[in-house]
Amino acid sequence: MTDVAQRISALRQELDAHNYRYYVLDEPSVPDAEYDRLFRELQALEAEHPELVTPDSPTQRVGGEALGAFGEVRHEVPMLSLGNAFEEDDLHAFDRSVQSGLGLAGGDLFGGGAEVEYSCEPKLDGLAVSLLYENGQLVRGATRGDGSTGEDISSNVRTIRNVPLKLQGEGWPQVLEVRGEVFMPKAGFEELNARQAETGGKTFANPRNAAAGSLRQLDPKITASRPLEFCCYGVGQVSGELPGTQVAMLQQLKAWGIPISRELKLARGVQDCLAYYRDIGERRMSLAYDIDGVVFKVNNIEDQQQLGFRARTPHWAIAHKFPAQEELTELLDVEFQVGRTGAVTPVARLKPVKVAGVMVANATLHNMDEVARLGVMIGDTVIIRRAGDVIPQVMAVVPERRPDDARPVHIPEQCPVCGSAVERTQLIKRSKGKESVSEGSVYRCVGRLSCQAQLKQAIIHFVSRRAMDIDGLGDKTIEQLVDEKLIASPADLYQLTFEQIIGLEGFAEVSSNKLLAAIEASKRPTLARFIYALGIPDVGEETAKVLARSLASLARVRQALPEVLTYLPDIGLEVAHEIHSFFEDAHNQQVIDALLGACGLQLQEEGELSAEFSAVATLGGMLDKLNIPSVGPGATQKLAERFGSLEAVLGGDWLDMRQTLPERQAKAVREFFDGEGNAQRARAIEQQLRDFGMHWESEKKVVEGLPLAGQTWVLTGALTVNRDVAKDKLEGLGAKVAGSVSAKTHCVVAGPGAGSKLAKASELGIQVLDEAQFRSFLRDKHQIELD
Repeated sequence: MTDVAQRISALRQELDAHNYRYYVLDEPSVPDAEYDRLFRELQALEAEHPELVTPDSPTQRVGGEALGAFGEVRHEVPMLSLGNAFEEDDLHAFDRSVQSGLGLAGGDLFGGGAEVEYSCEPKLDGLAVSLLYENGQLVRGATRGDGSTGEDISSNVRTIRNVPLKLQGEGWPQVLEVRGEVFMPKAGFEELNARQAETGGKTFANPRNAAAGSLRQLDPKITASRPLEFCCYGVGQVSGELPGTQVAMLQQLKAWGIPISRELKLARGVQDCLAYYRDIGERRMSLAYDIDGVVFKVNNIEDQQQLGFRARTPHWAIAHKFPAQEELTELLDVEFQVGRTGAVTPVARLKPVKVAGVMVANATLHNMDEVARLGVMIGDTVIIRRAGDVIPQVMAVVPERRPDDARPVHIPEQCPVCGSAVERTQLIKRSKGKESVSEGSVYRCVGRLSCQAQLKQAIIHFVSRRAMDIDGLGDKTIEQLVDEKLIASPADLYQLTFEQIIGLEGFAEVSSNKLLAAIEASKRPTLARFIYALGIPDVGEETAKVLARSLASLARVRQALPEVLTYLPDIGLEVAHEIHSFFEDAHNQQVIDALLGACGLQLQEEGELSAEFSAVATLGGMLDKLNIPSVGPGATQKLAERFGSLEAVLGGDWLDMRQTLPERQAKAVREFFDGEGNAQRARAIEQQLRDFGMHWESEKKVVEGLPLAGQTWVLTGALTVNRDVAKDKLEGLGAKVAGSVSAKTHCVVAGPGAGSKLAKASELGIQVLDEAQFRSFLRDKHQIELD
């Protein structure tokens, strides 16, 4: 066998293996870009050596075989694949080929011939299916399979909510085969994976795998529980007449109740096609579903018939692919970075590869649990994924390409920056008087701010725009200040002198004075900004706002006991313990005292406890927060009603206790308060509730109702208004601004390009305002201008 024949044979075997994993097992082993490269290589070799082409070559069929668990369906009209365009030149070549095939003048290299009309729609990343309607009734559903024979999935497609079981209207052909893509929207995919993780089920790598796996379940009830959708892109066998153009035909199908793409458009000539491709590419990440390109089809059906087919693809259609979001490359090494909280994170160092148009040399591995889950070793060939501005990540390993000298990944015992010990975190779960400890997924350097990496990241966070907002203190400047030992805590920033700053690289007189002015201007932060800037573990911007808005003074936040903090919205016991521990730390206390003392910071928006939380506590509720074993809220309410005060509960005799609660619970209460420190702890919590004005005997203040109190709003899409300004205005009216849409959402403000959040709002029937309506709402109802 010649070298060429051997290579062709090897390519066919590899492509067949990939096809089997992709179409039959729903477990693709390589990115689409790698498959496309192998396929193009085989095409080129077969074009040079047509005598070696065989009927079973992957270039002569679509790929995949029907699973034996499903019945087989023979496609009367083969379900073909599409040719691909990867560059603009490829699309120009396709257009010239169309013009030439239609006998149009001027189909030359400069594209100067008559302009051909094309239908344009996104190329959905799902599973191709055929739906057969007879006399308007859905009678069969089938997968594409190998293009000639597919799998009978009739029971499953009937469970897809947007697939009509009966066509609407009238005039449809007696036999109508509709073809399209079954896919899973991004929001549904995220919810499905969350449910799977909660129940210990299999999670999916991407929406395409989730859609394919869901559609090909032997139990239709499982398919019915999955958020699948169908989108039609064409037809197969038809017994009657349909409109004479692709766009009109799809619009007619839509009138009969068949879902089609909302992005369907008509383009006149190749330049319009390219403009559509660029527009969809810019909006790709905001769409509610995954796409991997755009499909262009000659619009006139008669012209399609004239142009005809190749063995595998039509001459009249092409898929213009986006730059690959997944690629193969080699994992050269794994290094470890140290973050603001001391987390030691593995980072993949890669053989540089272009992914989605960007050269990638590094990717995240998240943590050592993820390294173990992937089974990744240094030297492996790995699949890298990059979507939009998301940090590239290692998605999977290609085990068959593992070299003999591959090395395992080990967490370092000492911090790579400061040499301190690296320890695995422990997760403490607290409930009903018990604490259970388990190993966490994060390893931390114990060096804290003596570790330069942690110090740098802590100060970078402190000065960031959403925190203290000190303009001019970029990452490189902070690294210089730490390396030169000019700062060792955030408080040291306020002691910097002109002479120290001008000595830094990149600073002159004007820039030094500007930085000093910016530092000075930051001395009057709001309470919420200051709390966020401190970098308390698990306390993000929203939690910082809750603390500031509810307790309204740093003194109360610093003193607050964990049980008291849990009275505040969205603060659970674990986060409450993190907050309390942070403010109990001696070093943190020194830095905060220095900032408020010698550094001269003056916190804004401090005041009295929020009226919403005045006298909010009850005796029964406070007793319940003590998590007495075997004693729930019903029992603690009975105690409160019987005894009337904490001291009475603590001093109650056995007879009173036994008359109030069953013997087992009464005994649990007595044993709990007899335990070391529990009674003292209860008294401390009650005293703090008194001090804060939250005690049941405190004066109840009148809550001035904010107009949007209790409402949750979501901002999405490309809004011209500054997102932070809009958020502040809504929060000032009492609303909570969330990052995702749920059944509890009151209103969504959607700008151009709004994707999955807008789709979810429409699905749930939630009120949606565009930007003009939002501005009018604030101006006319609340006298608020956004500009």
